Amino acid sequence: MEALINYLLQFGNLNKQQIDLITSKAVFKEIRKDECFHEAGKIPREVIFLTEGVMRVCYYNNKGDEITKYFIDENNFVADINSYNQEIPSTEYIQAITACSYFVLSKSSMKELSMTIIEWDNIVAKITAKGLADKVNKISPMMTEDAKERYLSFLEKFPKLANRIPLSYLASYLGITQSSLSRIRKNIR
Repeated sequence: MEALINYLLQFGNLNKQQIDLITSKAVFKEIRKDECFHEAGKIPREVIFLTEGVMRVCYYNNKGDEITKYFIDENNFVADINSYNQEIPSTEYIQAITACSYFVLSKSSMKELSMTIIEWDNIVAKITAKGLADKVNKISPMMTEDAKERYLSFLEKFPKLANRIPLSYLASYLGITQSSLSRIRKNIR
């Protein structure tokens, strides 16, 4: 719980009563490796704060290929924010690629926090803006890089993730085949 509160405090001030209220609303859960936290076609009803493990966001393209959009590791919020806010079915899956622990805030808890904590909506807006900026900063450079550069950039930006992610997911994220990724890795060593 401390990690969640410390994360929130980076985006705004909260007093002890407000922190206690947030603590009372956050529910601790765990999920096993390879389980889906959220499936496409469903409307998200909660946001989570990941405290342990790695999740990935993926979808299926029109050919039926599974595409990894990005990875989320510890001390980050996880949600399909567009579907959550608009209450529309998601087009993405959120899957645990390691065993994960997290805190859940339900939609009703989020509304209650919004109505009770004056600063809450501002904190959520700042976290959302940071999340979107992080996503753009991860994806934009990849558009101009070749496969080797994308892999090296990934290693540079996320050195702790590389050994925690299956090669098939990493290859999908980088937009290359698993055999191409194996060749790149072999040539770098």
